[in-house]
Amino acid sequence: MKPELYFVIPGELQTLTGGYAYDRELIRALQAAGIRVHHVVLSSRFPAPDAAALTDAGAKMAAIPDHALVMIDGLAYGVMDAIAEQEHQRLNIIALCHHPLALESGLDADLANTLFRSEKKALALACAVVVTSPATAALLKNRFDIAPENITVALPGTRKRSFAPCRGNPPRLLTVATLTRRKAHDVLITALSQIQDLAWSARIVGGDHFDPAWSGFVKNKSITLGLDHRVHFTGSIDDLNAEYTAADIFVLPSRFEGYGMVFAEALSFGLPVVAAHAGAVPDVVPASAGMLVPVDDADALAAALRSILSQPERLQALRQGAQAAAAELPDWQDTAARVIRVLQTVASTTEHQHRHYEA
Repeated sequence: MKPELYFVIPGELQTLTGGYAYDRELIRALQAAGIRVHHVVLSSRFPAPDAAALTDAGAKMAAIPDHALVMIDGLAYGVMDAIAEQEHQRLNIIALCHHPLALESGLDADLANTLFRSEKKALALACAVVVTSPATAALLKNRFDIAPENITVALPGTRKRSFAPCRGNPPRLLTVATLTRRKAHDVLITALSQIQDLAWSARIVGGDHFDPAWSGFVKNKSITLGLDHRVHFTGSIDDLNAEYTAADIFVLPSRFEGYGMVFAEALSFGLPVVAAHAGAVPDVVPASAGMLVPVDDADALAAALRSILSQPERLQALRQGAQAAAAELPDWQDTAARVIRVLQTVASTTEHQHRHYEA
């Protein structure tokens, strides 16, 4: 008999970020595999919940039947340590960690330490932890003291795509990411200002409402550096296929990525990638398909872009590398299969424990 899952996710599932995309696709793939999934919605205030949001979360967790399998998205679970302590003996909690909350860019030291302690405590109370990359698995093992045997890597899947024709004249650079500090749009804008002698255009796709002050800073920086006629901020776009198809190069110098689904998406369209050597990005982007530069190094990013834009043969080689890498990417059925094995293991282990207790 296939397990039944309660999947606890804060906010609107259709939110256009990589984490929510992972959750959406995972739900679809689990359901296609015959798993009954109950979507439990928490407040959108997570990961900075007020008292009402925490009270609501506690009530919704308390309403889940005894011994149920409960997967909780890390955007909420990282600050649900008190609730986890209350419920972990009654429920079989599985944490889904996209990336640790304490590693978000721009946090002051006190808040980062508070988030670290909360998430470490919550993760220790989970029956199992699912992460989206080997890099995050190593991070949880080394910094959060989570036993390796309790961690499962379930890489995000991709869908098979038709490769982008890459015939932009001038070449089009594409960035897909919410305008938040961790995504390092400021570094990107500085780098672009250094290659204005070359022919290119850029589209920066992603929501600008998560951190309005930062979004305003980045857009003003673009204007100040004279890029407003070449860099277009589109805001959120529901269907990104057309954006990837019309692009020639994908560029995003994030300061940290727990996986970086957009990099895999770019590869699936056969796009070369220019990014920072941060978090799990090297796990996703092979050297044959892109160029990785040091974090927060606008000069190095500009040099990498100049190298590709000014050498057609280099661009073509990386494009071929991206197309080869696309063939190796997992699909969402692979992701679901990994998660289902976790559910089955947790279910069988706890069933044995319950029988032993009853005996």
